Amino acid sequence: MNKDELFAALNQEIQGYNKVVATEQGDWIVKGFIDIYKNIYTISIDTKVVSKVLELLLIPAFEAFAQKNDLTLELPPQQNFYPDLTFISKTTGEKFAVDIKSTVKDTSSRIKSMTLGAFTGYFRNRASRKNTLYPYGDYAAHFVLGVIYSQGSINPNEKSIFQLDELSTIQSVIRDFTFFVQPKYKIASASPGSGNTKNIGSTNNISNLVNGKGIFAELGEEVYDDYWMFYLTNDMAKALEIKRPYTNLKTYLAYKQRGTNELFAHQEEIQKLSEEEDPQDEDTSSEDDS
Repeated sequence: MNKDELFAALNQEIQGYNKVVATEQGDWIVKGFIDIYKNIYTISIDTKVVSKVLELLLIPAFEAFAQKNDLTLELPPQQNFYPDLTFISKTTGEKFAVDIKSTVKDTSSRIKSMTLGAFTGYFRNRASRKNTLYPYGDYAAHFVLGVIYSQGSINPNEKSIFQLDELSTIQSVIRDFTFFVQPKYKIASASPGSGNTKNIGSTNNISNLVNGKGIFAELGEEVYDDYWMFYLTNDMAKALEIKRPYTNLKTYLAYKQRGTNELFAHQEEIQKLSEEEDPQDEDTSSEDDS
């Protein structure tokens, strides 16, 4: 299985995921947490909690998907390791990274926010194994499996404890799920995600997320990689005591163009200097005469 085949298979697979996480009415099947005394505590609407529980719900489905498609599924050894899912082809050995990202709708056409992982660390040093199951460069493709949902009950009764026979009275905190799969670069934006973290932001337009029509979709993965591998925040530039080379795609283009123009303007000199450079020292060690 190659990356195009995996992409197609994943898109087919997620068509049935609403049945895994939601009722026929579209409500989340998770109502809360249960203890050994059969007490139910309602779940928080905190996005980190929701995201983790959604991931746990779907892992058995991912394992079944792997077995059906002659893949091995590997999970990260620690929290905050990249990626959430590693699929390995049993025939070719190729590795595919799938990160699960979930977010709540802001309006009918936009999400609040979504981040796509770090643009420092393993993203830049693609041979590093720090905070990643395998080096970033070992993966044949990097996908995002996205889950978009609407907020359900805005005031879950977190102060109350429910019993099993009251389960039907507990309102779901989220509902109306939309699943999508896209290569990461196709839904990335040219700005970091919210907050001070060094994470790549995504497009906030739901149609562009679902259909893979972010700002880098037409520019290609090489432009996306180059842009984010050398992107500097204000704090990063300040620490290096340099001016930020670019802040968006428009200034990135000007930055790249400026360097290219200078190189082409001095093409003859560069060629001459290159020819005059001393060759690297050759190995002059004598051969064994025996």
